[in-house]
Amino acid sequence: MLPNDFIESTRATFGEALWEQYLGAFDSGAPVSIRLNRRKATDGIAGNGHERVAWCDDGIYLGERPQFTFDPLLHAGAYYVQEASSMFLHHVMKHVLGKEPLLMIDMCAAPGGKSTLACSLLPEGSMIVSNEPVAQRASILSENMKKWGMPNVVVTNNYPRDIRKTGIMADIVLCDVPCSGEGMFRKDEATIGEWSMKNVEKCSAMQREIVSEAWQCLRQGGIMIYSTCTFNTRENEENVRWISESMDGEIIEIPIEKEWGITGSLLPGFDEPVYRFIPGRTRGEGLFMAVIRKKGECTQRMPKMKVNDKEKSTTEWLKNPEEYVVEQNGLNITATPKAWQPIVKHLTKELRVVHAGISLGTVKGKDIIPDQCLALSTELKSDAFPKAEVDWQTAIAYLRKEAITLDADMPRGHVLLTYRQMPLGFVKNLGNRANNLYPAEWRIKTTHVPNWS
Repeated sequence: MLPNDFIESTRATFGEALWEQYLGAFDSGAPVSIRLNRRKATDGIAGNGHERVAWCDDGIYLGERPQFTFDPLLHAGAYYVQEASSMFLHHVMKHVLGKEPLLMIDMCAAPGGKSTLACSLLPEGSMIVSNEPVAQRASILSENMKKWGMPNVVVTNNYPRDIRKTGIMADIVLCDVPCSGEGMFRKDEATIGEWSMKNVEKCSAMQREIVSEAWQCLRQGGIMIYSTCTFNTRENEENVRWISESMDGEIIEIPIEKEWGITGSLLPGFDEPVYRFIPGRTRGEGLFMAVIRKKGECTQRMPKMKVNDKEKSTTEWLKNPEEYVVEQNGLNITATPKAWQPIVKHLTKELRVVHAGISLGTVKGKDIIPDQCLALSTELKSDAFPKAEVDWQTAIAYLRKEAITLDADMPRGHVLLTYRQMPLGFVKNLGNRANNLYPAEWRIKTTHVPNWS
């Protein structure tokens, strides 16, 4: 049952025809969609006969919702389960990106859908800082970014004001801000019970606080992408107008196709280009997005720093070791893209950095235990470790962190398990058994065993 205040306010905002379209969407289930990781997978992993998401080259609608938990390819980072409307970021970024390397910040990034999308699209040599203020959510974000496998990532657990204090200046800042969640009512009934007009006002104020800090992290001439998953103009058009007027931002138009069913501004007297997805009119859940350029000449105020050439810069485990700086901090060994090492070091000193670059492994005595992040990295050298291809049952047992037995002819030591030729993670083969090195915090916890084909 939709709240009366929501019905009255949204009906007035939408108009009768659009409101009826929206109500009609509740008679059908929310569409299921995934976004492929092109560095790992092709269209074939989704099977045949699936429809493409019109505004995202990598997005695919599925005919039904499978039990994703029991698909090893999800855990391998071959795809990400993402609501189709949110993939509109793909279309926006294609129109604002150039070819030069750049720095991007995702201010409210958990669980990682938009960050995984963005880091796949950024020009070669770019970096993204994916931030999440809530510690538990930052841990989930880090896990998803590691599974996606890109090396050009720093995951932080800070408030936007902390990032602003570092002096970092980005070319693109994404503010997918916390909101009242009206756009998710069809998909998640729990959001209906949490909604109130009071919460709308609270969210609007919090969104402005986030944007105010984020704007100071954006260089002159840079791009802010503002988005919510709600419908009301208070959190959407009114905030975008406020950014434009109070911060001297220029709202940018992104070309779209009429058949996508995207709705423009619903705020009387505000006709700037904005993009609203409404269930029943578009094939997805509720989303609002606007693109704003920070006026002025390009500037940069990051402190000038040099790469520490004294650090080791090669490793036999990576495809292009010359592009990384390999460092040991305590027992942990990491590889950071050389071009971004100074900024990563700066952020590490100033912020709570959860993950950066590629976690290579952990020193244990005279041995180095390779990290799960390395196993899933797109930079892992194909012949760095012996490989053992496993079937579905063995893959699920591994992902549950159960004991694994390999063929007798498999060499002892660290072995990379693969499923459908895609890396899953490491075991240490002892001959009669193999120690399962899958991260305990990532394991599949349910004891349910589905029928999987």
